[in-house]
This record gives sequence, C-alpha cells and structure tokens, in this order.
Amino acid sequence: MRQSRFSALLLALAFVQPAAAQTRVAPPTAVESTPLAAPPGAATPAQNAQPAQQAPTQTQANPPVPAEPQPVQPPPAPQAPIVPQPVQPAPTPQTPVEPQPVQPPPTLPNPQSAPPVQQQTGVPNPNATLAGKQGDPSDVDEIALVAKPVLLLAGQASWDQGFQKLSETIALLRTEADKAGLKVAGRPLSLFVETDDNGFKFEAMLPVDKAADAAKPLATGVRNGQSPVGRSLRFVHTAPYDDIDSTYETITAYLEAKNIVVKDAFLEEYVSDLKDPGDPNLEINVYVQPK
Repeated sequence: MRQSRFSALLLALAFVQPAAAQTRVAPPTAVESTPLAAPPGAATPAQNAQPAQQAPTQTQANPPVPAEPQPVQPPPAPQAPIVPQPVQPAPTPQTPVEPQPVQPPPTLPNPQSAPPVQQQTGVPNPNATLAGKQGDPSDVDEIALVAKPVLLLAGQASWDQGFQKLSETIALLRTEADKAGLKVAGRPLSLFVETDDNGFKFEAMLPVDKAADAAKPLATGVRNGQSPVGRSLRFVHTAPYDDIDSTYETITAYLEAKNIVVKDAFLEEYVSDLKDPGDPNLEINVYVQPK
C-alpha cells in the first residue's frame, strides 16, 4: 500500500510538470528587485549589524572602569547683600583761573640810609634784666651787654658773710636812688673784681633811669657809673645761694671744654631779691665776658 501511493504520486507529477514547463513567469525586473530606501533617520541593516558585531569586542577589550566617587562640595556661602552706593553729584565745572601778572620783588631799603632806631621811652622796668629775657638753667646764652647808668658802691666781704654783705649794699643803693629822685631801671648787679681764700672784693650796681645829679650829695662811697658792656655768656643759677659754687664749677668746665679765655671779672645779676640764702628758687644770672 505504501508503494502504490508513492507510485500514484509520481504519476500525478508526471502529468503536471509538462504544463508547468510550457507556462513560464518572467522574472522581476531590476526596478522591482531594488529595495526601498529607508526613511530619514532610520538605521540601515548594515549599520545595525556592525555595532552588534563590534559590541562584544569592545566589551572584551576595554572593560568598563568604575566611576570614582566625586567629593561632596560644600554649599556656597551666603553672599552679603549689595549695598547701593550713593550717587555722587557731577562735579561743578571750575572757572579757569586767569594767570596773574608776575609782581616784581620788593625793593629793600638801603641799610646805610635807614633811619636810626629810636629807643622806647616811658616808665623804666625795675625788673628788667641785661639779657632782656629769662634764661634756661640747662643752656648757655650769648648776648651783647649794653651799658646802663648805675649807682655804684664798692665793698669787700668774707665768704661766710658774702650773702649778707651783698644784700645790705644793694639795699643802701636803693635808698640812695630814692633820695636822689632816681627810678630803678633793672635788677641789681655785683661785679666780682678780686677773690682769694679769705673772701672777695666787689662793686655793687643798681641800674637807674639816669645819672645822679652831681649837685646832690650821695652817701659815702656811692657814685655814678655804668654797667659792663660787650659780648658775654650767660649762665643761670636756680638754687640756694650756698650752692652757687657748683654753678661756677660748671662754668669753668664749659670754658675749658670750649677753650674760651675770659676776663677775670664775673658779673652776677640778682633776678630774685637777696632775702634768704637757702631759698631753693633763688635765681641769679652769671655773666662772663670772653677776652
């Protein structure tokens, strides 16, 4: 049965094959066999196949590197609020300064033709000093002494009685000036003309406004005179009179250091009244005159 069915099938194909051979269908033309173009943006089969083949290779050759953890950034600091700046007004245009004409230098008067300076007249100052200004105990002043009319009385004393003798002599000169109608014009002075171990000789002077009238007699030994004149160095003593030797030691050291030769006479000017030899505020100007 099985063989008879296979024979019948062959017989059926025998009758069918000739008919098929007689009727042939023409193959599709080249136009029909051309595939349609892919829409824009769509990947072609070749493009799609290439990454699929290369993907395993790239995966095997370069294994993916694990991403490193990124540091956590701190939150940004809050910014200070912007303070609006005041609007500066526009500068006022300045008017250009016109150049001033150059003034010629002032003409100085000829010193030879200058009029002589007139001395001030008026009431004499009984507290005026020869220097005209207060001295500094820590400094030395160089001044020019100007001659003044004085009442003069010479005397001498031991060192122990020196202060008392000077005070009494000056008081006598003040009495004589008052009797003669003279006005005191400065502080009293003493010029030490000679000294030794026992004591000293001096000439006490009292500046007055004018010379005493020769027709009016004065006390014994009192006469008209003039105060010393010329270049002088002033030293200031501000301490008790008993300590005046230290001031003279300072004067001697200064003159030796400066190599200054002076006259043998020393002039004392009593800025303070000679009342108490222990007065710590007693002020005396000491003048020495270079030769």
